[in-house]
Amino acid sequence: MTFTHMAGELVLVIDDSPTITKVVQLVLTKAGYQVAIAPDGEAGLEAVRAQRPDLILLDFVMPRMNGYQFCRELVADPKLRDIPVVLMSAKGDQVGERFVKVMGIVDYITKPFSPEAITAVVQHTIAKYKPGHETEAPSLVAGEDLSATDDADRQLARTAALEQMRMQIAGVIGARVAALFSLADAASDASGSMKVPTDAAAIADATRAALDDAMVTKMLASVDLGLFGEYVPGLRGDLRVVPLAEVLQLLDVQEQSGVLTVERSGARVEIFFRRGRVDQAIAVGVPEEFVLGRFVIDAELMARADFEAFLESRQQTNARLIGQQLVKLGLLGEADLKSCLTRQSSELIYEILRWRHGRFRFAAGQELPPAVIDAALGLDVEAVLMEGYRRVDEWHLIERAIDNFDVVFLRNEDSVAQMGRGRLTREELAVLELVNGKNTVKDIIRKSRMGSFEVSKMLYRLLSIKLVRRRVLPVAV
Repeated sequence: MTFTHMAGELVLVIDDSPTITKVVQLVLTKAGYQVAIAPDGEAGLEAVRAQRPDLILLDFVMPRMNGYQFCRELVADPKLRDIPVVLMSAKGDQVGERFVKVMGIVDYITKPFSPEAITAVVQHTIAKYKPGHETEAPSLVAGEDLSATDDADRQLARTAALEQMRMQIAGVIGARVAALFSLADAASDASGSMKVPTDAAAIADATRAALDDAMVTKMLASVDLGLFGEYVPGLRGDLRVVPLAEVLQLLDVQEQSGVLTVERSGARVEIFFRRGRVDQAIAVGVPEEFVLGRFVIDAELMARADFEAFLESRQQTNARLIGQQLVKLGLLGEADLKSCLTRQSSELIYEILRWRHGRFRFAAGQELPPAVIDAALGLDVEAVLMEGYRRVDEWHLIERAIDNFDVVFLRNEDSVAQMGRGRLTREELAVLELVNGKNTVKDIIRKSRMGSFEVSKMLYRLLSIKLVRRRVLPVAV
């Protein structure tokens, strides 16, 4: 159990998904609340008894003690039964109305939810059930200037980082001066004359020599460059050390403008920020599923044959980007293009959130390309992260059954015939048709022209209802 201490009311989040608790904690902390988290009902009860919260956000399906069992224990305690509980349930969770009404549940919200939705539910519920304040919901934190608090916190952190840098430089200078005096003492013992460089310029030269590139790089790495707006152009690092989500959150909170570049194994994604929002994401060296044409075809804005004919004719001129040229030729409307670009940019960010290794760098103030300025998607980072975290959770579940894209599946023809195809969606049927004992998952993604996440999710469902099975290769002897 962890706490984030702020001036607002205390919200306890009970959910077994670390990604869900992390993003809810981020959203609510930003809104001015204290947040405690617990991974299941048992830990949640311990947290409630240790420090009484103003509100509980409760997952329904959890190990050890589920939402129903937690509520039963909560209402059995006269000291705790009046704490309002908001249920967080995924689509498809079997949550009966009677349970919602009688077990202390005052409201519920369905996953996936947006940052605005969870914040609104928390604000409304706390305002409604707080003793003596059962009127209108207050704004974030009553009587507190959050922007002033943020500025003060940032200034304190900046001062501490400057002091850290100052101490390191002073240590280098002190060591260099001590070394010079030591050399002078040795020379004095040998010749009887003392030759200490008392000239300030000579000491400065000696210190500059000690502050070589390696030493300065080490110093810069030891402080948080994100605290210094003018130094953010040097913000860079390794995804194995700093998760991409934390970088995105930093740029969002600081309302930065510039270009974040993320690279891995020949693939590069550029995310263009304007005042903390994402105007567009563009990539090179990524699978075909992330090209704009896939989203145009998915939205049924153009037939595949028409789009391929457009690409062939376009080979003669590359003066304009694909989207702009489609609009210019009247094949696509401005609003349709923006919708496709929004989905493309979001999918790219969802994908790189899964990257376990790679490098990132941010260039603040870098001029955005004209096409990005025209797109001006203005995507909210918190909303993108919320959906991205949900997908990461699903990926973790899917990867237990589909651990790589070279896996081959077979159709269970008897089960397909018995169940019939009427219960499957058009996309699921398309994936099922490509399951033939020869196509790998990678082949199915390429031939279906769908995204890897969508295809993997459909295959996982087909596996769970036993319409397909994994092909077992014979063991070599």
